[in-house]
Amino acid sequence: MRLIECVPNFSEGRDPRIIKQITDRIEAVEGVRLLNVDPGKATNRTVVTFVGEPEPVCEAAFQAIKLAGELIDMSRHSGEHPRMGATDVCPLVPISGITMAETAAFASTLAERVGTELELPVYLYEQAQPNAARRNLAVIRKGEYEALPEKVKSADLKPDFGPARFDAKRGATAIGARDFLVAYNINLNTTSTRRANAIAFDVREGGRKSAGPQGEPAGPGTLKAVKGIGWFIEEYGIAQVSMNLTNIAVTPVHVAFDECVRAAAARGVRVTGSELVGLVPLSCLVDAGRYFLEKQQRSTGVSERELVKIAIRSMGLDELTPFDPDQRVIEYLLRDPADSRLVDMTVAGFTNETASESAAPGGGSVAATLGALGAALGTMVANLSSHKRGWDDRWEEFSAHAETGQRQLKELLHLVDEDTRSFEWVMAAFGLPKGSDEEKAARTAAIREANLGATEVPFRVMEVSLTAMDTIKAMAEIGQPSSVSDAGVGALCARSAVMGAYLNVRINAAQLKGDARAAELVEQGAELQRRAQALEAEILGIVDGRI
Repeated sequence: MRLIECVPNFSEGRDPRIIKQITDRIEAVEGVRLLNVDPGKATNRTVVTFVGEPEPVCEAAFQAIKLAGELIDMSRHSGEHPRMGATDVCPLVPISGITMAETAAFASTLAERVGTELELPVYLYEQAQPNAARRNLAVIRKGEYEALPEKVKSADLKPDFGPARFDAKRGATAIGARDFLVAYNINLNTTSTRRANAIAFDVREGGRKSAGPQGEPAGPGTLKAVKGIGWFIEEYGIAQVSMNLTNIAVTPVHVAFDECVRAAAARGVRVTGSELVGLVPLSCLVDAGRYFLEKQQRSTGVSERELVKIAIRSMGLDELTPFDPDQRVIEYLLRDPADSRLVDMTVAGFTNETASESAAPGGGSVAATLGALGAALGTMVANLSSHKRGWDDRWEEFSAHAETGQRQLKELLHLVDEDTRSFEWVMAAFGLPKGSDEEKAARTAAIREANLGATEVPFRVMEVSLTAMDTIKAMAEIGQPSSVSDAGVGALCARSAVMGAYLNVRINAAQLKGDARAAELVEQGAELQRRAQALEAEILGIVDGRI
């Protein structure tokens, strides 16, 4: 599936009725999913995020640009953020199944349509702009709305599409294709825009163009792939350093935060928190959580949710407004609740569901659950050992084991639901029509494919549970002595997971008589079971020796 994200910025952040009309128009396009609406009163700007396949996304973007031009009057607009049009910018971002070049082609087609059908001046930017001198949005938007009357007539900066004349009501729009961009603001304990700007110049890649007021030399700043300015936000009564992180692989959010803390302190200013605008990839928060734990010399082998909490707390992301990761993280918004129906249940709910008259969840999901519990116990011992008094110099050693355990735990939890889904796929295949010869052949092929999938899922449970036993064994050997019994229970759970999953491998493979892959899974599964039983005996011997 080709998936792109569109993040239009509309020059209206104070009238919820106008914002709602625009977002309703976006949601009316079939195949588009609205993910986030982030209005700002001080900036008088709303950042909207939606995703889908390229064609419906471009249609929704066109309809939104059209309506924004009807509802927003740029001749009356004011706000802290640079702007030049009712729809100021409209970037397309490749998410999956599509290249940047393909995304840029869609952006160019959208721009041409907007320019032609709406008779609106349109500029291409970033990867959609073939002219390197005009690729930077700051170049296109220089002088903002007020500079448009002369700019649109300029030979160097006339629009790429649409009329080369000033549109007083709608302004102009920039449409482009870019990598994922994070809009990030740093909160300061000052009201001084000048000091905020000085910090922005210190850190942004472009630095300062001329010597600063305190004799700072002209030249680049300390952070690559970062654009930034300082401004005062009347709504909160503070100044901020407002940044665009254009490549979070080069400068992640947590690096930008810490560098602003350093630069602010050098100028007698304190960072009090920060603010993410719009949506962010999960990696932004997970990487930040690990970074701040490492600074404290604490284990990073904690759950994903805990890493996200640590990131929010460390960077003060909820200082100005509540920060709900379920509404702000792209992966969380795109996930299907059905993918984790079982693991999101309470323990009582899951066991009661298992005990009901339905055939699923059954032994396969329970085996995966046992494996997850075994991995969890091994991870727990690693985390406790990393914080044991007197073992401070070993925190990295145990943190590495805990991170390994977290990866095993995460996959096994996924397999709890995956096993039940594989059973449902088998039932669906048996329900296919079998009237014509073609239908019979298709049904036979679907049943085979589904049964093979139902065999491979418990086989994967066996593989991951066995690797979890390696972590458990290490913790039985070197983990803190008071937790050695926990490692023993983990070994019992993981061994049971391997053996239980093998029963499912065998019974599902039995439906695939003569299938080479099914026979291979049964043969390999027997070896995995043998190794798990031997490893369990070895771990329990270690545990007995340490109790």
